[in-house]
Amino acid sequence: MKKTELPKIDFDKPKLESTREGYARGLVKAGERNPNVVALGGDITSSTKVSLFKERFPDRFMSMGIAEQNMAATACGLALAGKVPFFSTYGVFASGRCWDQIRTSICYGEANVKIGGAHGGVSVGPDGATHQALEEVAIMRCIPNMRVIVPADVHETEKATLWAAENKGPVYIRFGREAMPIITDEKTPFNFGKIAKYKDGTDVSIVACGSLVFDSLKAAFQLEKEGISAAVYNLSTIKPIDAEGLLEASRTGAVVTAEEAQVMGGMGSAVAESLVKTNAVPMEFVGVLDRFGESGEARELMHVFNVTHKDVVAAVKKVLARKK
Repeated sequence: MKKTELPKIDFDKPKLESTREGYARGLVKAGERNPNVVALGGDITSSTKVSLFKERFPDRFMSMGIAEQNMAATACGLALAGKVPFFSTYGVFASGRCWDQIRTSICYGEANVKIGGAHGGVSVGPDGATHQALEEVAIMRCIPNMRVIVPADVHETEKATLWAAENKGPVYIRFGREAMPIITDEKTPFNFGKIAKYKDGTDVSIVACGSLVFDSLKAAFQLEKEGISAAVYNLSTIKPIDAEGLLEASRTGAVVTAEEAQVMGGMGSAVAESLVKTNAVPMEFVGVLDRFGESGEARELMHVFNVTHKDVVAAVKKVLARKK
């Protein structure tokens, strides 16, 4: 596949912006384009940045309070009435408290509901384990009819939100709290359901999503100095999985996946499930390994949970040893 051209990235001092800002901007633009777009907030409207939509369209916003299950059911009803509802809350609450409503009311009936899952990953920081969504990718992708998107940065989050608004069916979009590196720009294409190549390489392929796309690119350029050629792919669409694209990526003969979520059932598992049927190459997984989060500063926690560029480098060297 053709490599996607990216803007120049300063890996030492990258530009930073939170993906929740991209979600809010995308939601506002969607509201401007379609008067049927409505938003529901779960008592944390400012934290999810849906307050921007509330300010722009006060008559199309509903505050549901700390009643996430009711919010999901109400969103389903609005969808059946012809609206395009986005309900937003922290990912742990959306995927956990609302699981029955999402599974049975929204997905079983293929209702046109969009879910904004905030506070994804350990980079949430001081809010701690109860608010750090680590399992929601696994929870959401196992439900039939659900589409799952984990954008790489603020710009891709905005584009993913607009895509969700313009395409029918349930969609889960994961985004974060802390300001994270920007690696794309307004011109970078977002192709739902397709893996994107961000760097060429011949020795190993690194398949990443979310905040770990930046760390994977940083790792690849570090590895290049050591004589290791690593390709980097952004797999922002976790479901449906791009089996053909992953097969092409695996032609290097070794794959490392990188995500800021539980590997078990998450993106790494999804990639393994696909490749074991097409090209079962050696794989290593960078991500959270069967544990809860904890409080701390965002980047500090990424080091504690081994989800940084250094961990990607180590995983690449480990998988290449197996490849040989």
